[in-house]
Amino acid sequence: MPSDSSSGNTGSPSASRLQNAWLSRGPLACLLWPLSLIYAALFAVRGWLYRLGWLRTERVRVPVIVVGNVIAGGAGKTPVVMAVVRHLQARGFRVGVVSRGYGRRTDDCREVLGDSDPQDVGDEPALIHHATRAPVFVARQRIDAARALLERHPATQVIVSDDGLQHLALARDIEVCVFDDRGIGNGWRLPAGPLREAWPRRCDLLLHSGAQPAFAGGYTATRALAHDALGSDGKRVPLAALAGQPVTALAAIARPEAFFDMLRARGLTLADTIALPDHFDFEDWQRPAGTAHTLICTEKDAIKLWRKAPDALAVPLEFAPSADFFAALDAKLSSLDGYQAA
Repeated sequence: MPSDSSSGNTGSPSASRLQNAWLSRGPLACLLWPLSLIYAALFAVRGWLYRLGWLRTERVRVPVIVVGNVIAGGAGKTPVVMAVVRHLQARGFRVGVVSRGYGRRTDDCREVLGDSDPQDVGDEPALIHHATRAPVFVARQRIDAARALLERHPATQVIVSDDGLQHLALARDIEVCVFDDRGIGNGWRLPAGPLREAWPRRCDLLLHSGAQPAFAGGYTATRALAHDALGSDGKRVPLAALAGQPVTALAAIARPEAFFDMLRARGLTLADTIALPDHFDFEDWQRPAGTAHTLICTEKDAIKLWRKAPDALAVPLEFAPSADFFAALDAKLSSLDGYQAA
């Protein structure tokens, strides 16, 4: 039986080393600590400018829910965004999503459409639109995306912002802060630690997206791979049918090994693993020689990878926040001034 190996791994070793350094206050973190003081000072000055009114926070006419995180390196916010959108849609709300569209090659404000190139709108906005069919707009400034969304879709009742806890130009009504199993890491600010801003900080709802919450408090969620992989043509392939045969697993996410471990836990034999940088564009990517096995990837990667490898199979992540999280979200939403029930 083939053994797991690593091939075609073009992920950044320096990025991996830095993320490992963020887990403790070791030599590398200590070396970077003076820079974190400068980062924290600049962040504080920016906050003061908003509080003094020199930088403006603008409000739109519908409630805004921001789903974000205070740590760098990915904490699972996109599955949370999709779960929140689906929950509100199930309640009858007309929901829109705004995002910066991180990693895209364009710089304008635009709507994400079914045939949009992920390179132009960002892989995560493309995935959110594909998975929820909600209107999604991207812009450098999320306030611009929100205005454009409401102009194009005036019946929208709630806007969910994909990331943006630190984007203070867009006023928000509810903040959802997402953590994974790493928690706050070593507790230091960037670049000596993973924190974008100091923790604890005020937020309305705290959600742990991982299997083992790193600290107490907040709500939890369950996450597991779907039972079926999806082909580019919509065909479903049960993961159980792939067990016992060698496959090549690919992930261009913040923590590729997490995806690989979940595949192994479902009984798949990973003959090769390909870890690529988060938001990898696949523009010039070619399948490494000698990896002729079935290619398995994440749902986010498939949005771009299918253009290069239409035979690849995507395995969606089934992410389900606890019922009490949604109850708390509904309660906060219904308490807002000007709230209109669906």
